[in-house]
Amino acid sequence: MTAAVAVAAVLGGLLLAGPATAATEPAPTPSPTRTLTVPLGTTVFTLAPVSNGVVRPGNALSASISLQNGTVDELVGTTVTLALGTAPIADREALGDWLAGTGDVPGLVPVGTTTFDAIAPDSSQVRSITVAADDPALAGRAPGVYPLVASYQDAEGTVTSTSTMIVPSEEVADVGLGVVVPITAGPLSEGLLTADELAELTAPDGALTAQLDSVTGTPAILAVDPAVPAAIRVLGDSAPESALMWLTRLDALQNSRFALQFGDADITAQLDAGLPRPLQPTSLTAYMSPADFPTPTPTATPTPTPTAGPTPAATSSLPSTEELLAVGPGTRPGVFWPAGGTADAGVVAQLAGLATDGTAPITLVPSATTAAGADGRTVPARGAVGDAAVLVYDSDVSHALEQASESEEYWLRGAPLTAATAYLAFATAETTGPLLVTVGRGDARSRVDLGATITAAFSAPGVVPRNLVALAASPPGDVELAELGETPERAAAASALVDDESALARFATILDQPSLLTGPERAEMLQVLGVAWIGDDAWPRALADHRAQTAETLDSVALLPTSPSDLYGSSAALRFWVRNDLPYPVNLVLYTTRDNLRLDVQSETPVVATPQSNTRVEVPVQARVGRGDVTLTLQLRSPAFVAIGDAETVEVNVWADWEAAGITALAVLVGGLLLVGIARTVLRMRRRRRGKDAATAGDADGEAVGEAGSPDGAGSLAEAGAAAADGSEVSAADGRSVGAAADGVHSVAGAEDGSGVAPATGGDSGVPDAGADEGRKR
Repeated sequence: MTAAVAVAAVLGGLLLAGPATAATEPAPTPSPTRTLTVPLGTTVFTLAPVSNGVVRPGNALSASISLQNGTVDELVGTTVTLALGTAPIADREALGDWLAGTGDVPGLVPVGTTTFDAIAPDSSQVRSITVAADDPALAGRAPGVYPLVASYQDAEGTVTSTSTMIVPSEEVADVGLGVVVPITAGPLSEGLLTADELAELTAPDGALTAQLDSVTGTPAILAVDPAVPAAIRVLGDSAPESALMWLTRLDALQNSRFALQFGDADITAQLDAGLPRPLQPTSLTAYMSPADFPTPTPTATPTPTPTAGPTPAATSSLPSTEELLAVGPGTRPGVFWPAGGTADAGVVAQLAGLATDGTAPITLVPSATTAAGADGRTVPARGAVGDAAVLVYDSDVSHALEQASESEEYWLRGAPLTAATAYLAFATAETTGPLLVTVGRGDARSRVDLGATITAAFSAPGVVPRNLVALAASPPGDVELAELGETPERAAAASALVDDESALARFATILDQPSLLTGPERAEMLQVLGVAWIGDDAWPRALADHRAQTAETLDSVALLPTSPSDLYGSSAALRFWVRNDLPYPVNLVLYTTRDNLRLDVQSETPVVATPQSNTRVEVPVQARVGRGDVTLTLQLRSPAFVAIGDAETVEVNVWADWEAAGITALAVLVGGLLLVGIARTVLRMRRRRRGKDAATAGDADGEAVGEAGSPDGAGSLAEAGAAAADGSEVSAADGRSVGAAADGVHSVAGAEDGSGVAPATGGDSGVPDAGADEGRKR
């Protein structure tokens, strides 16, 4: 293909081609392992001028041209032609059209060609074209931005990639330029980075290290997410060594800086949700351990006292929230950077009323949301929307710089850097004040890509660095902001998160330190609202997971289900159980109410539920007269009277009058048994007593007979015999009876010892009178 034919093809297809035109093909199934980052099934053709497209008089023009094959088919070899416009581009609007591939620029002339070999699937080739400094195409060029295009012909037509060549003017006064570089950790759902995450991010090849390396030695303005240094500081002595070194480097930088919202939270979403001001962290105490913050033990002062006192124990002093969130020296307070394209005049005015330490707030807005910027004109950095101060960053330049900072290959990075330089060329020529640009909020950028982007911005012709203080002190110009529609999805998410946080704050009154729950909740919700989540398909899931976690926390303390019970006594203690899944002890009050008067119940029972366990609670009750069912309603509340968990009910069957009747019947039965026992005992004792009396009487009679038979008791014996005249028996002294004669006369002779007394039955008895015989013998 000849150069003339190629140029003709370029001119015929410019209105339809883009700077990196892709030919779409069906995606293969299954997808092969890929080494390119281009969309699957496409080819990407890129023109990237060397030196960001700047060609000063006497210098050569060099360009890198790449072709990436993301299809499954081989691309046939082709010839690429480079063409340069003879006249400069008129203005910024025309530049935008040209770079977008929609502009028609006459006067293109071929200045060089190169040949591509066949390109295998999922691979790429890079070629370069150089136009010598003494080439007639470069000679005598006036300052300006010239159109540059590379093209080749394939089966479907002409494929082009557009760029520019910038011939700078040496007569234009330098313009101040500020470049804002964010120092962030990307999208997060946890409140703070963990020690492991910090160790990875601050390693020599970590993303945070790359950000710090890229700004070191540059005058960039740092926009620091305070959650990053806070994550390091809360770890104290246990922080990774690499993280501590990173923090030391950050504090040592002399760059001007400001603090983003914690987690770089979306400011506009919060204000659209009805908040009076953007949220701030409340407490980070839950992330700290006192053991990581020891206070050095003071050295004891020698004294003449021989006995030294005890050495004071080491104590700990936790840093304050303000100390944890500090982003370094030279921080300008009261700077807000809403997500691009979200802050309208209402948001800016609301932020302007939030003075900090007597410093007037200032808000960063993109030029695309201003009336002048929307018309393609340059907007100086310092502006005012009514009484509200703003810093306007150039949208076109910032977008190109962000693309360059995310380019992984040098032969791709030159294309967006050339676009940024071209826009800056128009901006420096048109502006009436200093300019401001950003490199976007991209994450995971390498130190080479990000560093080259920052350097390219400050190396653009006609610019000199300006810091944040100088930009804010510049004379403001009137700025009119366009009306922007709200982002209902993110505003609704912010509103829901605020409602959840309010519920958790009430729930947290069960703790001695409510901040142990409320602090992490605030940090996590701000992270979920981070600007880095905008456009990320994973954000809805992250939001849902956080809300589910909050709901789980709200359900972590509750009464365990209860079952019906019976009450047979007049008083007892009903037992219930409180579940506490939190890692902290909680203070509760169990409120118990009844539905009738059969039962008296203790209405308030204090409870201290131990961490991660079930705690038993006993509620004293007392039955009244009557029986029946009583329904008790149980409700846990915090000491601040906040309901904790759902109310539970328990049925109690009261049998108090049956107990009284049972006790009475039992008392009667026991009393009757006692009376019967007593009666039987009395009767038994009486019988025994009568038996003893009879025995006593018999003993008395025997004694009387004994006395009569004694030597000195003859009279008595006679009396006994006389007494026996009626026929009764008289007991002898030895207990034997003396019988009476029929006529009542007895003749009794007793032995000297009174023994052997025999009765006489009468004269006709035929029985000798033993006593008489004995007497005769004597």
